[in-house]
Amino acid sequence: MDSELLLHTGGCHCKRVRWRVYAPSSVVAWDCNCSDCSMRRNTHFIVPSERFELLGDSKEFITTYTFGTHTAKHTFCKVCGITSFYIPRSNPDGIAVTLRCVDPGTLTHVEIKCFDGQNWEGSYKQTGIASCSKATDEDSK
Repeated sequence: MDSELLLHTGGCHCKRVRWRVYAPSSVVAWDCNCSDCSMRRNTHFIVPSERFELLGDSKEFITTYTFGTHTAKHTFCKVCGITSFYIPRSNPDGIAVTLRCVDPGTLTHVEIKCFDGQNWEGSYKQTGIASCSKATDEDSK
């Protein structure tokens, strides 16, 4: 996987929520089958939170939903309802960016991996997903 960080932009359908994120052009995205992700058909990649930034007045248009352990913070636009990013339970120190909400043109390759959210604890241990929100030495170069 390419580790050089590029600037990606994206947001919700109505464009009231906009953000930028630094991530490689080639990412690993997670297709989760937990009760929330399966209903939204969510596929996302995870970055350290310091690589993500909301733009403009986006905060004014975001609301948050939690359930279960209340660790995940499912954010969505108050106007159009789209979850373009959220804080995942697996990586509370990171941001899960919804793959389909990234503006076209900067992602060159996406490897899709499955996360069995219906069997969360086992999948968390087996997949190594927790490492996705950790900055590497390459990030600081």
